[in-house]
Amino acid sequence: MSLISLDNTINIALSVKDRHVSAAWYEKMLGFKTIYHADDAGWSELQTNTQGVTIGLGEHTKPVPGNCVPVFGIADLDSARQKLEQAKVKFDGETDVIEGMVKTATFYDPDGNAMMLAQDLTNGAA
Repeated sequence: MSLISLDNTINIALSVKDRHVSAAWYEKMLGFKTIYHADDAGWSELQTNTQGVTIGLGEHTKPVPGNCVPVFGIADLDSARQKLEQAKVKFDGETDVIEGMVKTATFYDPDGNAMMLAQDLTNGAA
C-alpha cells in the first residue's frame, strides 16, 4: 500500500516560450484539444488522447528542453505533503495556491527528479 492516494489524473508540465503557439502546435501535430489558457497564471492546459492525461504549458522566457515534470492529481494535497515530508521526501519550497484554480507542491524522488502534486480547487474544494 502506498503512503498517499493519488487520483486518476496526470498532467505532464512543460516549459515553453509562447503557450498559445505551443498549444496550436500540439493541436495540429498530435490532435490534442486546448482546455483553457490561464493568461494571468502563465499556464495553458491541453487534453491528450489518453483519458486522465493532460499537457500543461508553463510560459518561461528561457525554457530548458527536456524539463518535463509529471503532475499527479490528488484530493488532499496538504495531508499528502505532510505524510511525504514525514517520510523525509524533499519538497521545493512552500505549497503554491492559485485561489479558485489549483494548489501545487513540487517534490523530488531519490535521484532529484522533480514531480508535482496538484489539488483541483475549481469545484469549491479547499
